[in-house]
Amino acid sequence: MQEQMARANKTAWETKAYQAWIQHHGSPEELAKRLKQDPRHPLRHWLKYIGNPAGLKVLNLLGSHGMKAICFALLGAEVTVVDISEENRQYASEVAAAAGVKLNYICADVLNIPGEEALGTFDIVLMEFGILHYFTDLNAIFSVVSRRLTANGRLMLTDFHPFARAWMTTRNLQHPTGNYFDDTLREGEVAFAKLLPEEDRSGLAQVVTRGWTVGDIITSVASQGLYIRTFEEIRSPGDPRFPEFYTLIADHIEGQLNPLYPGTSG
Repeated sequence: MQEQMARANKTAWETKAYQAWIQHHGSPEELAKRLKQDPRHPLRHWLKYIGNPAGLKVLNLLGSHGMKAICFALLGAEVTVVDISEENRQYASEVAAAAGVKLNYICADVLNIPGEEALGTFDIVLMEFGILHYFTDLNAIFSVVSRRLTANGRLMLTDFHPFARAWMTTRNLQHPTGNYFDDTLREGEVAFAKLLPEEDRSGLAQVVTRGWTVGDIITSVASQGLYIRTFEEIRSPGDPRFPEFYTLIADHIEGQLNPLYPGTSG
C-alpha cells in the first residue's frame, strides 16, 4: 500500500508544483533575495533547539521547495534534501543557485533513497509541515531518521496537530475529518493547489493521505531509539484555545534506555 501511495503522491507533486511556487514565492531570484535578507526567520521554530547551525550537517526529509534547507545553508550548514518531486527539486535548486549556496537535493522516495548508506550521518534531521500523513507506517520513516542521525544527533519534527486535522478549520487545513482516530486512506487536493489561479487547477492529480494521533507519533519516534526531549504544541492564531501544529524534538542517544519502553536500548 505504501508503494501505491508514493506513486500517486509523486504524480500529484510533479504536476504544476513549479508553477505554484512561482505563483506564491516569486521567481527563484526573487525568493533567494528575500531569504538572504533574513534567513533566520523561516527557521524560527527550530533555531532555539540547536543554536548556531554553522558547520552542522542537516538532512531535510520531504523538503519540498527547499526554502528551509536553503536558509540553513545561508547560515553555514551543510544541507541535503530528499523529496519525491522533480518539480520541487528544480525550484529549490534554482533558488539555491540564485542565493549562492550549495544544496544537495536528492529526488527520491525517502523510504527508498538510492545509496542511502553513502549519505553518512547527520547532526540534524528536519521534517516539517504536512509530511507524516504521506506514510502508512510511521516506524518506517522514523527508522530512516534513526539510521541517518549521528550519535547525539537531533530530530526536529514540526507538523500540523492531529487535533487540528480532526476538528479545526484553519488556513492550512480546510476540511477537518471530525474523527481524531480516523485512520482511513483519503484522496484529497494536493497542498499547493490553493496557490494556483482557479483556471490552472484543472488536471491536478490528487494525493493519498492518512491521519495519525499524537500517541501514534510519539510511540513511533520512541520505538526507533530516539529520546524524546520536547513535544511543543503551538496555538492556532485563529483561535488560541486550540493547537494548530506541534514541534517534537528527539535525540539519538546511543546506549540510553528508551523512555517509553524501559529495558530497550535507544
